[in-house]
Amino acid sequence: MTVRTEAATAPVRPFRLVACYPHDTEAFTQGLIFRDGALYESTGLNGRSSVRRVQLEDGKVLQKRDVARRYFAEGLTELGGELFQLTWESGIAFVYDRHSFDLRRTMKYQGEGWGLTTDGSNLILSDGTETLRVLDPKTFQMTRRITVRDDDRGIERLNELEFVNGFILANVWLTDRIAIIDPTSGRVTGWLDLTGLGPPSSELTNAVLNGIAFDSQRNRLFVTGKLWPRLYEIQVLWEDIGTFSARGVMPIGPERGCS
Repeated sequence: MTVRTEAATAPVRPFRLVACYPHDTEAFTQGLIFRDGALYESTGLNGRSSVRRVQLEDGKVLQKRDVARRYFAEGLTELGGELFQLTWESGIAFVYDRHSFDLRRTMKYQGEGWGLTTDGSNLILSDGTETLRVLDPKTFQMTRRITVRDDDRGIERLNELEFVNGFILANVWLTDRIAIIDPTSGRVTGWLDLTGLGPPSSELTNAVLNGIAFDSQRNRLFVTGKLWPRLYEIQVLWEDIGTFSARGVMPIGPERGCS
């Protein structure tokens, strides 16, 4: 089913492009987080899947653990010093020690795994539908569902997730938009339209927007895409979220590293 985001009723929020950083063009980005000054990234595709720690400033891979060829890795998040990594169709999640990348255990879940984030207590999983699943991180059992809607229209193809300032941000697969979701009601309170970031769609196959990471200490938001050569730092105007009606803004100017 096609996602018709052009009919969205929630406002498109303005943002400012702040900086650009190198990104590994071999990384099929499926999950992205920022912790303690570094990016942690889950990359997909069978035979190319991995979990890695990446230096923001130059994109250098500081640490990496490959995933077995039979698995297609997906979303990634961190909770309690552990990294949780989904797989697409295998129903298996890997749980690693965040510092050593040692595998601590595996967890099972039903259906597909797409994106993953945490509200600080629970895990939140997307599976490509309009429904997000809230999971107990110790058992991976579902505790509730969040049905995501913009007005009365369900939003499908929810993919990579990030929890930011009390809201869930979700890439909508095959679009240049990120939904801003109230985790209590599932209502889309706004959109980020990132059209113009990243390489032209004609240049790379499947190189779609996918990857959201938030630096809560410095209030920085990072976005990238599968196989993209750059990762972007953007500044979003969060005030009065859900009521502000301005269109998205990407000013041209002296953004760091974007020349």
